Amino acid sequence: MKSESMEYTIKNYIDGEKLDNVGNTEYRVYNPAFGKHISSVYDTDKDMVNKAVDHAYDAFLKWSKVPITDRIKYLFKLENLMRENIDELAKMVTIEHGKTFKESQGEVMRAIENIEAACSSTYNIMGRNNKNISAGIDEEMIRVPMGVFAAIAPFNFPVMVAFWFIPYAIGLGNTIIVKPSEKTPLTLQKTIELFDKAGFPKGVISIVNGAVETVNALLTNGKISGISFVGSTTAAKYIVSTAVNNHKRFQAGASAKNYELVMPDANVEKVIPHLISSFYGNAGERCLAGSVLVTLPENHKKIVDLFKKQAKDIKLGYGLDNDVSMGPLIRSEHRERVLGYIDSGINEGADLMLDGRTFDYKKYSDGYFLGPSIFDNASPDMTIVKEEIFGPVASVIEAKNFEDAIEIINKSRYGNASTIFTKSGEYAEKFVEEIQAGNIGVNIGVAAPIAFYPFSGYRDSFFGDLHAQGGLDHTMFFTDSKTIIKRW
Repeated sequence: MKSESMEYTIKNYIDGEKLDNVGNTEYRVYNPAFGKHISSVYDTDKDMVNKAVDHAYDAFLKWSKVPITDRIKYLFKLENLMRENIDELAKMVTIEHGKTFKESQGEVMRAIENIEAACSSTYNIMGRNNKNISAGIDEEMIRVPMGVFAAIAPFNFPVMVAFWFIPYAIGLGNTIIVKPSEKTPLTLQKTIELFDKAGFPKGVISIVNGAVETVNALLTNGKISGISFVGSTTAAKYIVSTAVNNHKRFQAGASAKNYELVMPDANVEKVIPHLISSFYGNAGERCLAGSVLVTLPENHKKIVDLFKKQAKDIKLGYGLDNDVSMGPLIRSEHRERVLGYIDSGINEGADLMLDGRTFDYKKYSDGYFLGPSIFDNASPDMTIVKEEIFGPVASVIEAKNFEDAIEIINKSRYGNASTIFTKSGEYAEKFVEEIQAGNIGVNIGVAAPIAFYPFSGYRDSFFGDLHAQGGLDHTMFFTDSKTIIKRW
């Protein structure tokens, strides 16, 4: 039975029509600040997924023949519509995810920037032509769209991550089917209305809702050329193995454990606000969030004391209220999971310098809030250091020296991002050269690539050859090459 408290209706979007998804399993959507059930989605069964793919493939046959310059005009229209509706979209992100309104505005703007990047970079599909490679023979290489792609989006950035894939795929002449997270499907539901207003032909973009059943139907459909995914490492490994067995391309962004090193020469007063934003922005639910803070003996106490002082001043609350600087976690069960990591840190001997469990939650007694926590005297072998927590928990390690810090960071099984704070060009260059991570920050709290650069990742933080977002990676992923050798 659907709850009477539901406020929003969610439907699939197939061939330009909004349809009920017809699976058996219900996934409830909540406003996490209040623990309020606001909507539900159901798994989309295999028959409806196959129907969506068939329509998308038929649309591809026509869309791929539309000139690039004309395809981009649709994207320009979409960009303008999203700019006009940025606050409305951001409000929806806050309602279903919980992040602050300012954070949600930033997320939507990142999605818009990816449309801009797609408009400019899709011209990379143009080929190369070489005359007379041999007597009377010409040769050229062109890149061509491949067909239908699928994107599986995470809950923490329901619109931004989807737009790491959507504008590039369709700008390059493909069609795309998006499966939003079952936890945060509302913003894409709203965004699809703007695709309609922009005039995209039916079938160019589709949405199918659900979870595992829906994903499996996408992974096993023979007409889908490739899969783009962002989520946990466990899920990424499953996506990759299933995609390979079904002869599909794949790119899978996965879990992270990001380290931030503060050198003794860094300006501490300027560094701390960056650390606060990195470790506690988005309630720590982002794959670029700081998780482990590395100090040296010369600056350890000062850094920890100031970090704790400013973290205590973070104001928790509903993201649409004024002066709120951190929202809730996504679900009660996720909050329990993060609480389990806090217990683990205590049991393994780390010093809990700031306890997020003690924040005042009276105004949000049913919400999924957890305040910032800081563990001091953590060590690399502790669970809180080794595993992704995906919440507002910081672990502080005191390294012996710069070389020891590099060794500690590179022992992580993950390699999404890492940052150094320093005034020294020498230390910065050594850090960039030696750290084994895909996104490197120098005096930057959140090392987030701008739209026309790829979002990189090493080891268990990424699976595939071609990364998400801009650069040449998306052109190579969403197209295939044809080499033509001609003699007349």
